[in-house]
Amino acid sequence: MDPARRALRVSDHDREAVLRRLQRAVAEGRLTLSEFEERTAATVAARTRGELDDLTDDLPRDLW
Repeated sequence: MDPARRALRVSDHDREAVLRRLQRAVAEGRLTLSEFEERTAATVAARTRGELDDLTDDLPRDLW
């Protein structure tokens, strides 16, 4: 990913979108509850696009 994009600051809306994706992933059994809790905490704390992308890179794109 472009380093400039990774450095972009994220909004609450961006964080909420990732939280929905993580909720769907745990509901489908793609994440354990422990992984979900860790990633949820990291999502809430994320400041940049790169931080959010790192939390969902191993999940299918169709979870959006």
